[in-house]
Amino acid sequence: MALTQQRKQEIIGEYQVHETDTGSADLQVAMLTTRINQLTEHLRNNKQDHSSRRGLLKMIGRRKRLLAYIQKKDYQRYQKLIARLGIRR
Repeated sequence: MALTQQRKQEIIGEYQVHETDTGSADLQVAMLTTRINQLTEHLRNNKQDHSSRRGLLKMIGRRKRLLAYIQKKDYQRYQKLIARLGIRR
C-alpha cells in the first residue's frame, strides 16, 4: 500500500526544487497526491474500509494546507504544480 523506495526516488527526482531537496512543499504535495490516488483506488474496491477512508481524508487536508501555503508564497509556482499533478482542474 505504501510507496516503494524506487517510486519515492522517481517522485523526488521529478519534483525536487534543488539538488538536495527531499522535503520541500512541492515534493510533499507530489508524494501526498500519489498516495491519495493509490488510496482512492483501494477504496473503490473496499468500500467498507473506514480507517483507510479516514487516513485519506487526513492526507487530503494536509495536501490542501500545503497547497494554500504554496499559493500564498508563490502563485506562479502553485499554478505550475497543480497543472503538473493534474489536480484542481
